[in-house]
Amino acid sequence: MPAYPPEPWRVKMVEPLRATTRDERDEALRTAGWNPCLLRSEDVYVDLFTDSGTNAMSDRQWSALLRGDEAYAGARSFYVFEAAVRTFYGYEHVIPVHQGRGAENILSRCLIRPGTHVPGNMYFPSTRAHQELNGATFHDVIVDEAHDPASEHPFKGDVDLGKLRAVIDEAGPDAIPYVSLAATVNMAGGQPISVANLTATCALAHAHGIPVFLDTARAVENAWLVKQREPGWADRSVADILLALCAPTDGAVMSAKKDSLANIGGWLALRDPMLAEQARGLVLLYEGLHTYGGMAGRDMEAIAAGIAESVAENHLRARVGQVEYLGTRLSDAGVPIVRPTGGHCVCVDAAAALPQVPRTEFPAQTLSCAVYLEAGVRGVERGALSAGRDPVTGENRPAGLELLRLAIPRRVYTQAHLDLVADGIIAVHRDRDRITSGLTFAYEPPHLRFFQARFKPTAGSSIFGDP
Repeated sequence: MPAYPPEPWRVKMVEPLRATTRDERDEALRTAGWNPCLLRSEDVYVDLFTDSGTNAMSDRQWSALLRGDEAYAGARSFYVFEAAVRTFYGYEHVIPVHQGRGAENILSRCLIRPGTHVPGNMYFPSTRAHQELNGATFHDVIVDEAHDPASEHPFKGDVDLGKLRAVIDEAGPDAIPYVSLAATVNMAGGQPISVANLTATCALAHAHGIPVFLDTARAVENAWLVKQREPGWADRSVADILLALCAPTDGAVMSAKKDSLANIGGWLALRDPMLAEQARGLVLLYEGLHTYGGMAGRDMEAIAAGIAESVAENHLRARVGQVEYLGTRLSDAGVPIVRPTGGHCVCVDAAAALPQVPRTEFPAQTLSCAVYLEAGVRGVERGALSAGRDPVTGENRPAGLELLRLAIPRRVYTQAHLDLVADGIIAVHRDRDRITSGLTFAYEPPHLRFFQARFKPTAGSSIFGDP
């Protein structure tokens, strides 16, 4: 087991957690329709549902909240925020939004028209939803290794340039409003894209007049993994690598609730001044004035401080070290996980862990319920449920990966918490043969169904009974 880096912080304030009994968890899960997303947070002991907005802010960030300028227009805090994004990400035009999906909405409304096509290195549910609601078809052009949980490929977020060329040739450049890239790739398990591949992808797209936009929500973690894995970058700072990742792209969407260590906020960053003016006009309609975009001044101050803290290498060493620690504990115990571990999460391969549960009965959602019942730990499904339905045919999309994602919030949990998580999952895996079947829908919403769907056990399912 690798040495675990000590956390580069000390605790000043604590939030009590409430331990629950198996019977209490069983009742809570039934009330939530066997969907851990619908659990009350007070019924969860270790919450790994997401690392988005669940981070612990530093003393500097808390003090920055007190400096917030709450003027409606032209607040000083906006210019502090703008300067931080320009400095660390390198984009000229910075437009605040309330969170990442606000930026996805604005960018999609600006550029997408019905009948167009958007290639990308694996979908993310909200990103694809905005693209499809505006009339585009998403095309996955990620490397094949990303769909193989056991592959040790170091950059599973890379684009297969052959696949991208095929989409360009088939659809035609005029029908492709942009290429949508993520760093890291969430749905593949927090897997990074290399600087070399991102640069080559941009060169190919730009040769056909197609812009490239980057989801930078976890680009700092991507930069750390580049430093560890990509030849030629080991001696460069994470801050330098972050700028190198952003440099060839035409803009970025950002949820500051991830890398930037904030509880809310985000931005749309652009290089084209005309597109930026168009985007600001839509921000006025959907988010707020273009100098606050749905955030309070105090939020922008906290994000600006968090951006500077996010590239600190002692922070990243410990943060990614937690992910590696949990992954190693599970892997050493025989639990099938996505390899190599990524930047923000460990993903259990639910299809391999529960081969007896048909894909139509949502093995990853079933496993997430079993883990909650065993240990009070909440993860999230990333598989057939998250893939959703084809908007044209109405059929369930096939999911190449069927994963239980365990996303670790930044600066929140200790090694003892991670041991509790590992022990609980290992216990479920040891008794996995008791899980004889899965779940079916009791209620299915039309969009992002994993958030609000409710389920019922299929006939004969045993995971929800007495231990």
